[in-house]
Amino acid sequence: CQKNKTKGQLFLSTRASKFVPFQEVKIQEMADQVPVGHIPRQMTIHCHGALVRQINPGDVVDVAGIFLPTPYTGFKAIRAGLLTDTYLEAQYVMQHKKAYDDIVLAQPTLRRMNELERTGQLYEYLSRSIAPEIFGHVDVKKALLLQLIGGVTKEVG
Repeated sequence: CQKNKTKGQLFLSTRASKFVPFQEVKIQEMADQVPVGHIPRQMTIHCHGALVRQINPGDVVDVAGIFLPTPYTGFKAIRAGLLTDTYLEAQYVMQHKKAYDDIVLAQPTLRRMNELERTGQLYEYLSRSIAPEIFGHVDVKKALLLQLIGGVTKEVG
């Protein structure tokens, strides 16, 4: 400590410390809401306590919270001047996407799925739907499809 002119190591006192759950989440605009030719905007969200682990990658959520500037310290604070980064301190999170067990499919969707299944060409249809703007590379697209749907189901929580 320069103020007291003392030297030595710092030790963490776990008994005098309070540990709270924390998660930093980066969210971005939905692809269908981004104007053509633009990059999706993104924002950092800080979650504490019960809000931790409520948001997973790929979730569609509404987040309510407090919009705050990121505090800078040291040389970075001097260099930043009046410009600062911002983040959202989450107070409430609402999920739009449902779990697989909660999804209820409409009759037209079920009929269409059954039709595709009966054709016997479902593997071909799905592989062609991956990156349709890229012509050819059928084997690569099939390999990507198998990677997407293969493996084990991840249980979160």
